[in-house]
Amino acid sequence: MTNNDILKKLRVALQLRDDQIVEILNLVDFRISKGEIGNLFRNEDHPKYVECQDQILRNFLNGLVIYLRGTKENPKNPKEVLAAVAASKKSLTDKPLVDKKIKTEKKILKPTAKPAFKTKTSINKKDIMGNVKFNNGKTKEK
Repeated sequence: MTNNDILKKLRVALQLRDDQIVEILNLVDFRISKGEIGNLFRNEDHPKYVECQDQILRNFLNGLVIYLRGTKENPKNPKEVLAAVAASKKSLTDKPLVDKKIKTEKKILKPTAKPAFKTKTSINKKDIMGNVKFNNGKTKEK
């Protein structure tokens, strides 16, 4: 099992998004972008796949301890942290609720006739092309 697999499994088990992983790594002063994290989660045959080094996994695990347990000065309960994260997530299957409002009558506007497209009468095709004749293909036989 590679470091990438471990990182993927932790991400799924804890239901973490890329921006949350960036925050966890920032807790231990390890700077990484969301794009670089995305490259860690790609398939191995993808051209932009990056192998997760030991340093990244080590810092992620240290940051995860601080994220879930807190520091010695400010301890946290991991179950409460995970419950708060789960409560703040929006379900993908839930549809947004529509407020039930009393419908008011709307004025129905009749479509107005738009003026027809105006062509400039001063410019004709013959004026632009002059006396040029195009002979595309074979000539017609009568």
